[in-house]
Amino acid sequence: MKQPSKIVLYILGVLILMAVLVGCQSQTPTATAGEPTAVPQTCPTPEACPPDLSGEIPFWQKWQASGHANAEAAAFTHWNTEEPPEIPATCAKCHSSQGFLDYVGADGSEAFKVDANAPVGTVITCNTCHNEATLALDTVKFPSGAELTGLGREAICMTCHQGAASKVQVDEAIQKAGATDEDQVVGELGFINVHYYAAAISRYGSQVKGGYEYEGKRYDVLFEHVAGMQTCTDCHDSHSLEVKVDTCSTCHEGATSVESLRDIRMASSQVDYDGDGNVEEGIYYEVDGLRQMLYQAIQAYASEVAGTPIVYSAEAYPYFFIDTNKNGQADADETQYPNRYNAWTPRLEKAAFNYQVSMKDPGGYAHGAKYIIQLLYDSIESLNEKLSQPVDLSKAHRNDPGHFAGSEEAFRHWDAEGKVPNTCVKCHTAEGLPQYLAEGTNISMLPSNGLMCETCHSSVTTFERYQVESVTFPSGAKLGFADKADANLCLNCHQGRDSTVTVNRAIAGKDPDTVDEKLSFRNVHYFAAGATLFGTEAKGIYEYAGKTYAGPFKHVQGVETCTDCHDAHSLEVKTASCQGCHQVDDPAKIRMTSKADYDGDGDTQEGLKGEVETMKELLYAAIQAYAKDVAGKPIVYSPVAYPYFFVDTNANGQADADEVNFQNRYNAWTPRLLTAAYNYQYAQKDPGGYVHNGVYVLQALYDSLADLGTKVKVDLTKLVRP
Repeated sequence: MKQPSKIVLYILGVLILMAVLVGCQSQTPTATAGEPTAVPQTCPTPEACPPDLSGEIPFWQKWQASGHANAEAAAFTHWNTEEPPEIPATCAKCHSSQGFLDYVGADGSEAFKVDANAPVGTVITCNTCHNEATLALDTVKFPSGAELTGLGREAICMTCHQGAASKVQVDEAIQKAGATDEDQVVGELGFINVHYYAAAISRYGSQVKGGYEYEGKRYDVLFEHVAGMQTCTDCHDSHSLEVKVDTCSTCHEGATSVESLRDIRMASSQVDYDGDGNVEEGIYYEVDGLRQMLYQAIQAYASEVAGTPIVYSAEAYPYFFIDTNKNGQADADETQYPNRYNAWTPRLEKAAFNYQVSMKDPGGYAHGAKYIIQLLYDSIESLNEKLSQPVDLSKAHRNDPGHFAGSEEAFRHWDAEGKVPNTCVKCHTAEGLPQYLAEGTNISMLPSNGLMCETCHSSVTTFERYQVESVTFPSGAKLGFADKADANLCLNCHQGRDSTVTVNRAIAGKDPDTVDEKLSFRNVHYFAAGATLFGTEAKGIYEYAGKTYAGPFKHVQGVETCTDCHDAHSLEVKTASCQGCHQVDDPAKIRMTSKADYDGDGDTQEGLKGEVETMKELLYAAIQAYAKDVAGKPIVYSPVAYPYFFVDTNANGQADADEVNFQNRYNAWTPRLLTAAYNYQYAQKDPGGYVHNGVYVLQALYDSLADLGTKVKVDLTKLVRP
């Protein structure tokens, strides 16, 4: 006879245990509805409790003290007084052991579906999470319709900790109620509740779309923690549910209790999200500050627009009530179901849903604060559209600085494809640069939510930075800051993707003024500050044959590298460093001893930025003249739409909305037009070029004008080439 497997024996033992527990729990009196505040007790009296099985069942004591074992909690007793006393199928998945086993298919039924109502009297026991079905479970289906796969064991946690509603359910309710006006009260509309402890919403952000995401907005995705601290059970004990604070403290100094976790704020969060002037407080307080601002906006909107004052109670269903005495407080006689709020408009519904999302994940600040911040900010912004006195967002911030702005195009561009190509991962994923430094090449990777500590730091305990002796630029030149190996990290990405060498390769052997259908725009890419700084050594700008160009811009000692002038995390310019020598707090005003009027506008007092800006305007005009008169097809430029240069179909000289699309990209390139357009784009895409190496930029702009001037009218008489 075949011997039973260890897993079968284990399950049999657990089933026996469950029988004992159920017998105990069935004697449990009905608890008062609401969230438990006392230490969980699994049995009403010591006599009714099963014997201490801690010597036989692993983690018994931890489990007994957890919310999952609290047989008196409303989460398990809410339906005890129903007739019949049973848990509806819509709730059973997470509020009964039998319902969960039904949902995952452990009872032999179809997975991801609860087939029937479940009996009352169970909690989350060993067998709920430990069975053959959950061993294979790695997919979670969310209320929005999103699915995550390949999750491993945390799929068990997220099956319940995902909320019960999303943008989809909110929009469906609004549509079903027949609402067509954002600000019209609709009697059929009631509050849509996300439900409790939806940690997966905060953590995975826009990947699961659990919050109400406003149209036209981008949102952060999965919050990437450090390696080894990425899943639910990496941070929470799976049996006691407690946060593993000791693990937190290895990186976060002073994190010695759950309360102290609220004080954590990393260097990647150097903007004032709630606008209170405090950028030292923990992210918890930034979230709370924005939440208070949203509540203020909700109350103002409810009174001014919906016409019925509103208050909120975190403990009483359905949470939002009519403020009958208009004192702005949720008084005991108001927080009763018959007094539920009943003047919902679509706009108010959406904002209230996001407020509840932030309230019902008390650990949201750790799970995915930036997603919650974006939801709160956008909700305030929406309500502000109708308020006579909008809530002040002028000092608040929705997004992180560029390197950590996970919702922005630099990191979200490849979401539809599902992976970032190997040619882009070095600079557009968190793990790309470390892989490149280790291997000298890259493979494609999944999109990431901005850069991480590990992107630049070889250690997340000592925060040492990777050492890079030199960096290879697109021209082939190997350059770097001497004796400052860690400062060279920035140059790996801030070098552009083209150069004089690559542009010359593209136009080699072609007539300067003949349209060639094989030519397409060569784009230097964004923020090629490193190439600008090293000047002709890097040859990032297109350098015309026979001309001499400036080399590396030598600043004063101590203000020579990228991080000497920019904060490595906020990216802001350290203007205080400029003031000592230049006596100005705005780098745009800086101009050294030269009195030359480079741009010919008669102003020799303006900062070098002004000289560059005017020269760019002159070059754009010359590009448009050449495209029309020589290439035979008018051209326009858009700094925000790839590939930037488009056919000016109505010949009005403006980049109109219907023109800036890829299908209308400019397609009448000549070598002469291409080189000038490349330099124009270069000057546009290094907005700090006037500081990084202003002379080099001006030389290239002047030479581009002079080259076009051989074919179209360009007045160089008042211009000066540095």
